[in-house]
This record gives sequence, C-alpha cells and structure tokens, in this order.
Amino acid sequence: MSAYLLLAGIGIALVGIAAILGGRPAVIGGAIALGAQLWAVALLRPVMRSPNPAFMARWLGGMGVRLLALAATLIWSPTLAASLAFLGVLLPLLFLETRFLR
Repeated sequence: MSAYLLLAGIGIALVGIAAILGGRPAVIGGAIALGAQLWAVALLRPVMRSPNPAFMARWLGGMGVRLLALAATLIWSPTLAASLAFLGVLLPLLFLETRFLR
C-alpha cells in the first residue's frame, strides 16, 4: 500500500508542477496520466511472479489503459498544455514503475 501512496505522491507533485507551468488544461492532462498509471500498476502488480502469459496479458492491459487515457486527454482537453502535461507526468512515472513493482 505504501508503494501506491509514494507513486501517487510523486504523481501529485508532478501534476502540481504541470499546473504551475500550464494552468488548468495541464492539471487535466496530468491528472488523467496519474490515474492511468496508478490503474496500470494496480493491474500488473498482482501477477509480477506469475507465468509469462498472465504477466503479458496484464502488461498489455496496462498499456491499453494508458492509450485510452491519452485518447481521453485529447478528447476532453485538446490543448497542447494538456498533452504536454500528460507526457510530463506519465513518462517519469513510467521510468519509476519498476521500483514500485518489486
């Protein structure tokens, strides 16, 4: 549980930075990215030590969640600030994902 809180805390800090730089559209894009990342990690974490087919199914599910989140960002707030904030929040969280899945 503490790993999820740490991931959420880092994500909230990134959303705050995006809000300062890009305003309300950046908050929308960053919040969607944070939600997608938390959902994807929650999908993958229970099967980390499972056989490869189960792991890959959940991994692909997480990638699908992120893709749907990107589509939602582009539909809900089609501004450059929202898209950049989505990437600015999601990419650092993706790089940190392996630390949260241990």
